Amino acid sequence: MNRRSFFYFLLILLFITALGFSVYFYKQVQAIDRKMDKVISSQTSLPKYHFILIGEEMNHDYWRLVGEGAKKTETKHDVFVEYEGPMRSNPDEQLKLLEKAITAKVDGIIVQALNDQFTPMINKAVSVGIPVITIDMDAKESSRTAYIGTDNYLAGQLAGKALVEDTGGRAAVGIITANFDNVDHQQRVKGFKDIVGQFEGIEIVAIEESNVTRVDTEQKAHKMLTEYPNITAFYGTSSYNGMGIVAAANSLKRQDDMYVITFDTIEENIQLLEKGAIDAIVEQRPFEMGYLSIELMLDIVKGKPIEDFYYTESSIIRRSEYPYRISKRGGA
Repeated sequence: MNRRSFFYFLLILLFITALGFSVYFYKQVQAIDRKMDKVISSQTSLPKYHFILIGEEMNHDYWRLVGEGAKKTETKHDVFVEYEGPMRSNPDEQLKLLEKAITAKVDGIIVQALNDQFTPMINKAVSVGIPVITIDMDAKESSRTAYIGTDNYLAGQLAGKALVEDTGGRAAVGIITANFDNVDHQQRVKGFKDIVGQFEGIEIVAIEESNVTRVDTEQKAHKMLTEYPNITAFYGTSSYNGMGIVAAANSLKRQDDMYVITFDTIEENIQLLEKGAIDAIVEQRPFEMGYLSIELMLDIVKGKPIEDFYYTESSIIRRSEYPYRISKRGGA
């Protein structure tokens, strides 16, 4: 073999060797890339469904528990639950969040329908293929698939029966409700009236609205006690009513002869119940509402049949039944 032939042979050998190394390293790099893709994919894989729950008030114990119940489903199902709402009750902000959810094309929406303005927005969501469940407050004329919450008429009846039993069927009653235009609270008042109206010894002296605030409740209760000093019992239909009523009774030195029944086992009401300032509480199940709303939404997106209404349980809690530990229940 002459020198030129040897040189070509050496070049060919080097080329083959280099090609072999290239193929080897190429395969190694591909293997590493596949492993990295698998790791990245496992870390960034998204849940199959994205639902949003739009509550009334993020700073309220009731809605905190609704949100906790909904988020709990993430440990059981392949679902991401986005919990949103205004810091304080604001229907306009809720509507903006609802419109934002529609634009984001989420897989399902759970929303509290505070007024008639929610109906067209709910219908808009359904028209673009997003199922809607109403929670706590319904929009019966909308295209929503189902409602979940308290049977407010029945809850009002429970309150009426408790007052009758605890007062021996003799009381002059003042009622403070959240808002005269609120259908749910109308039902709580109606259920209460339908029970106590059967007893001659019970008279409903006056009724006022509190606009869902403790300050307004205290002012209205103070006004009622001043104008009607014969009042011996109060019925409050929302969470903050009990606290406001107690504050007004205390300021007028009427706390010792005043029977108070109100809604919701929020922490402040529980403390007043334990002290004897509140005599009974209508307990709702917000945690269960939130949890069940996601379970129902999963059934909807999977094409399973569901009912139109799902009522969660209500019950009466009295001081005599304590020590009582707050479970994930609360109220609004």
